[in-house]
Amino acid sequence: MLASLPVFVYPLIILVVLVLVLVALNLLARVQGGRYVRPLAQGLMKVPFLGKQLEKASRASLERKNPELASAVAKLERSGVRRDPMKAQQALSRLTAAERQAWLEAAGEQNAIPEPMNRAQRRAQAKLNKQQRR
Repeated sequence: MLASLPVFVYPLIILVVLVLVLVALNLLARVQGGRYVRPLAQGLMKVPFLGKQLEKASRASLERKNPELASAVAKLERSGVRRDPMKAQQALSRLTAAERQAWLEAAGEQNAIPEPMNRAQRRAQAKLNKQQRR
């Protein structure tokens, strides 16, 4: 079947398949806040060229939606938070109040901030919440 097609049809077939994949991803992204597209995106992030492009698109989208959060994420990434958890507290202290508030809201939505376990942790959390309200 494919051998009988003219040569110029092959790029059209590839283009149509890519468009269908993008439409399917777009539809999946709209269902339940992107719940079903997240695993696909994480898999695509492992591909070198696609991963860089997806990161760039994600940053651009975040900058449009929430500039304070984008600035906070950029500062946290520059400080090496992913490699050393102890640097996270130091990096958080360097954020502006608006950036810290945006980051804490985003982290709270994703349950990235664990609940305090003991009295000292509860007091530290209360102190942090009091500072945020100022």
